[in-house]
Amino acid sequence: MSTAPFPSGPPAGGAPGAPAHRLSGVDSIRRMGLIERYRDRLPFADDDPVVSLNEGSTPLVHAPRLSERVGAEVYLKYEGLNPTGSFKDRGMTAAVSAAVREGSQAVICASTGNTAASLAAYAARAGIRGVVLVPDGKIAAGKLAQALMHGAQVIALKGNFDEALRLVREIAEHHPISLVNSVNDFRIEGQKTAAFEIVEDLDGPPDALCIPVGNAGNITAYWKGFREAADAAPDGFGDGRPRLPRMVGFQARGANPLVRGEPVADPETVASAIRIGNPARWEQAMDAMVSSGGRVADVDDAQILDAYRFLAREEGVFCEPASATSVAGLLAHGAVSPEGLDRPERIVCVLTGHGLKDPQTALDESPPVIPCEPTLKALERILLG
Repeated sequence: MSTAPFPSGPPAGGAPGAPAHRLSGVDSIRRMGLIERYRDRLPFADDDPVVSLNEGSTPLVHAPRLSERVGAEVYLKYEGLNPTGSFKDRGMTAAVSAAVREGSQAVICASTGNTAASLAAYAARAGIRGVVLVPDGKIAAGKLAQALMHGAQVIALKGNFDEALRLVREIAEHHPISLVNSVNDFRIEGQKTAAFEIVEDLDGPPDALCIPVGNAGNITAYWKGFREAADAAPDGFGDGRPRLPRMVGFQARGANPLVRGEPVADPETVASAIRIGNPARWEQAMDAMVSSGGRVADVDDAQILDAYRFLAREEGVFCEPASATSVAGLLAHGAVSPEGLDRPERIVCVLTGHGLKDPQTALDESPPVIPCEPTLKALERILLG
């Protein structure tokens, strides 16, 4: 595969020579990649190259059993249905498109897994080199398989994510390679579009947004998106609801620097996607929560796994453990203000990645497969007791 970027940029779908489809209507808009869909609100001109896998436009799923448990109308923003199975694709289409526009021949990131998978796919789509640093032995099998299959160079660092991020920042400062972690502002630009979609689906913002917090780029991006959506509707949304949601961030107890108020040297949690001890967007995340009247809290691994199983078995939604942190936090702490006032009526929980990202945890948390002899009597014994 050539490593040269497309001379005039790939077509909107990201594939050279792809036919130009002329679509119309709401359904057609939702089939666009997010840069094409929201170009007027993103830092891309009409003739800029776009590297896309038709990311975005993920479903907002009503959760009736969860709603009943918390006494509010709860929706799940199911980001696991992005092309590589996580929200990272929103930021990666923007960051890699910008890198191609700037003539970059390679992109690099540190990752707990999802960023690695997304970078690898979008680098392959763009025809440029992809390099990822992951903590040795700390990446879920599904995510590692994706990064390898897409052809990225995967380097297992004998250290944690925070050390990997420090190294890739240093390498990007000294060599012509584009860093596409969430310290890259284009990542935030791409990820803010999830907030636009929520506002469109609900005809206004929710009262509260519950979201897992790891490196803190996603909560930063959602807050930016909600503020921009509010600015675009100066007369409000017509239903008397608050113009901005309360931003409620949840961390795993073993990786909870924002809750502690200091970095965690050796973060550890079953929620590997948020196993981060020193978030790159720490200040922006805290600003989002404080400015919106929200809060940050933590939940332990048992609570995360309980929510993980609940979503799969009661709502039919399979997410990775880190995603379930938003629901675990809602069940444990609610989404009220720090003073315990103003119970929200309409809540969105962000589910950041698909359950197949971490198949081993799913198997560990499920009952065993039941062996059966190939006879009717054997099957009846199992089914009827």
